Amino acid sequence: MSADGHGAVRTGSARLCASPGLAGGGRLGLVTNHTGVLPDLRPLAPALLEAGARLVALFGPEHGLHGSGQAGEGGTARTDPVTGLPVHDTYRCAGERLDKLLTGSGVDTLVYDLQDVGARFYTYVWTMFDLMVSAARTGVRLVVADRPNPLGGLVGEGPLLDPRWASFVGRAPVPVRHGLTCGELARWFNARAVPELAGRPVGLTVIEAAGWTRDLDAGATGLPWVAPSPNMPTPATAAVYPGTCLFEGTNLSEGRGTTQPFEIVGAPYLDGRFAPALAELALPGVRFRELHFVPAFHKHAGQPLRGVQLHVTDRAAFRPVLTAVAMLATLRRLYPADFAWHTAEDPTGHRHFIDLLWGSDRLRHTIDAGEDPLPLCDPPAPPREWAGDDVLLYR
Repeated sequence: MSADGHGAVRTGSARLCASPGLAGGGRLGLVTNHTGVLPDLRPLAPALLEAGARLVALFGPEHGLHGSGQAGEGGTARTDPVTGLPVHDTYRCAGERLDKLLTGSGVDTLVYDLQDVGARFYTYVWTMFDLMVSAARTGVRLVVADRPNPLGGLVGEGPLLDPRWASFVGRAPVPVRHGLTCGELARWFNARAVPELAGRPVGLTVIEAAGWTRDLDAGATGLPWVAPSPNMPTPATAAVYPGTCLFEGTNLSEGRGTTQPFEIVGAPYLDGRFAPALAELALPGVRFRELHFVPAFHKHAGQPLRGVQLHVTDRAAFRPVLTAVAMLATLRRLYPADFAWHTAEDPTGHRHFIDLLWGSDRLRHTIDAGEDPLPLCDPPAPPREWAGDDVLLYR
């Protein structure tokens, strides 16, 4: 039993291992990484083989099959040492190249089992999306072994992505904090986005996570937490990530290279005004503590930084996107000569990474103009309304 009395959730992968026929038979390819484990922490790939599934290939996302790569890195393994199966790296592989990879793998059905964190710019769901498009074009089926959204499924935050800013941190118009599971996103993609790119939907099956309801976050499911990527170590990280990931688009450290990524932010130019200014905002469900830290790698590596740590005091009231946007506006107001947006040439043609993260340039322009950006944080609607009741699997 979980701490609040709920029984443990049974993941889609646990149900699949108990009944391999749920995948429909044929030659299976498993899209997974180190998070693809059963509730007793057994890896899914060998468990499927033991259950008699005809598993012939593995496919890894960003960070690789073993989750050891940093942000922006794929995998290097070509053979899984546990199962002996071939490993195909899908990171930054899309279009005709991904079609050829699927065709060459010899699979009839892809089984997807990755732990998402509930934010649009976390790339695992876009690996799923790209595979859905290629699978539809090549006649491969997709089975999603569903898992809970660790943030729960009642709240959405932030605007829908503007398709003009589509990239690998957002391919389709979903909110920043989407409030759906991967299975629900797959149903939404298949109804509204995949046919536009592939000419038809993919043959899709979702194996639901039994016992999950939309009010349950990661701590209430009874499931073990396996860090989905190197800089997502705890559920507390996931809780703040839909907001503080926006700092990747600025010249502040978002805490990479420390033991508390995304829970802390800082820069060489911050001073004693920042934490008190944030406290005055009285943002719901969060408090700010001033701190000093030195990142071991990534932005400002080896430099002493001053900043704040976010302490979430009320998970239900806390709004990570609203909080981060208020922090960004405060930085622009207090440090106009020092605060800056990160710029880099991107294959999409956009120079400001914040625009890709936000899904348009409205946030950047609003903050730079000194206008109130908080109204931009209002979600288009709760998940049931923006996504459509027909895609929801859990009530």
